[in-house]
Amino acid sequence: MITVHQALQQALERLREKVSTPLLDSQVILCCVLNVDRLYLIINKDKILTKEETEEYNKLIEKRFQGLPVQYITGSQEFMGLMFHVEEGVLIPRPDTEILIEKVLDRIDVNNRYNIVDIGTGSGAISVSLAKFIEGAYIYSIDISRKAIDMGRKNAENNGVGSKISFLNGDLFEPLEKTDIIGKVDILVSNPPYIPTEDIEDLQIEVSRYEPRIALDGGVDGLDFYRKIIDGAPKYLKEDGLIALEVGYNQSRKVIDIMGEKAKYIDIQITKDLAGIERVISGRIKK
Repeated sequence: MITVHQALQQALERLREKVSTPLLDSQVILCCVLNVDRLYLIINKDKILTKEETEEYNKLIEKRFQGLPVQYITGSQEFMGLMFHVEEGVLIPRPDTEILIEKVLDRIDVNNRYNIVDIGTGSGAISVSLAKFIEGAYIYSIDISRKAIDMGRKNAENNGVGSKISFLNGDLFEPLEKTDIIGKVDILVSNPPYIPTEDIEDLQIEVSRYEPRIALDGGVDGLDFYRKIIDGAPKYLKEDGLIALEVGYNQSRKVIDIMGEKAKYIDIQITKDLAGIERVISGRIKK
């Protein structure tokens, strides 16, 4: 039998050489096993763990040692102050993507009604957040992954916005052909795959081995999906409709160049993340 403190120390030593935040990861995983918060671990550091708790904890620590992301181990991730269920096969929401949500909210009147298209449902983080923070929003959330669609629907229900989102399984704009919103979309938003194919294997093991490649691979130069989205968006967006795209490192100017080739985009803005990286490109349609 070991105490909470001893279990954490052993886990810390196991993870120290493998992960960037070994103490935090050790604590979060133990909180998951015990179904408690981190304060509980501090107050109850001398609590004896049961044999079952110890075995489960060691098993999960070993998974983390092998590179499995903490979010897949705990099954959850916070985004925009909301909780999302995540599991293998679905991209984990990142804090950088909150910049995309904030930029959309900044460029609209949140009291109005909007038809919104989100290309790339993932966990549903973008769709659910927009539905939560825009009272008059109705979202069409599209993903080629059936698992992502199911996960997005689950997270929408869990966050109380299931009735405000239609989850559509298909490739890019294809599912919208079966709707009546061609030319009626107010906002199109996307965090598409943008990692160049040859760079994926060089990413952190948590990403390259465990996160879905289909949600990462943006083609040879990482820009395949931007070309398709920027080319297809004018058919669906209203006059003066808003488009907002998350972009990868050093991609912003290239995405703007792609938009410039279409001569349909105006009022293009670049938004940086907290690290000063140009993270979001937004603009409006001129027909």
